[in-house]
Amino acid sequence: MTSSPDLDIRRKRLLWRATHRGIKEMDLILGGFVTRNLGCFSASEIAELERIMDIPDQDMLAWATKQGPVPAEHTSDMLRRIIDSRP
Repeated sequence: MTSSPDLDIRRKRLLWRATHRGIKEMDLILGGFVTRNLGCFSASEIAELERIMDIPDQDMLAWATKQGPVPAEHTSDMLRRIIDSRP
C-alpha cells in the first residue's frame, strides 16, 4: 500500500462516498468493494475509482444487475471488478 497524506485523505473521502451513495444496493455493492480493497489501491486505481464515483447510482445498479451493458466510455478494469464483486 502506498501512503501519503494526500492519498490517505483521498481514501477516506472515497470510503465515505462509496458507503453513502443514496441507493442501499449501491452502498452494499460499491461500498463493500471499496471497504474490502481500498487499502491496496495504487494512486492510479484511486484516480479511476474517483472517476467511477461520478457515475449515477441508477446506471451502475443497472450494470451490476445485468439490466444493461456498460457503455464503452465507462468500461474499465476497475468498474468490471466492482460489478463482478459480491458483498
